[in-house]
Amino acid sequence: MPRFEKGKPPGPGRPPGLRNKITLMLEKLANEGTEKVLCSVLDKAAKGDMYAAAIVLARTWPRRRGRSITLDLPPVADTASLVAAQAAVIAAMASGEITPEEAQSIAALLEAQRRTIETHDHALQIEELKVQMKERQAGRGPGFEWPPA
Repeated sequence: MPRFEKGKPPGPGRPPGLRNKITLMLEKLANEGTEKVLCSVLDKAAKGDMYAAAIVLARTWPRRRGRSITLDLPPVADTASLVAAQAAVIAAMASGEITPEEAQSIAALLEAQRRTIETHDHALQIEELKVQMKERQAGRGPGFEWPPA
């Protein structure tokens, strides 16, 4: 006789939320041992062990990912102001106000702004072309023009 019959479910399986016995044992050991290990590391750090101190400090003080910088950039609303902003970033890097990595991060933001402006401009051009096409089809407009006036 086959183990499973065609068309019938094989059985309920493991209930949701039930955890493996080995996983439960390992978690119990980890929970019991964690406090002992933590106390040991703290004691060694207090006695001058720099490696233990580094372990403790790495978990209590978050690493700084970057510093806050202030640059006098023009408002970036069109491509002309984007060129001016990019020039200001390069000048700040050249003068040592910001690092090359910081300049690269700012340049990436300016590139995202450029793509946003470009997408917006394309959407406006598409709408203008749609209006021109409708006017041409209705016989009211001068016809299809590129680039739009």
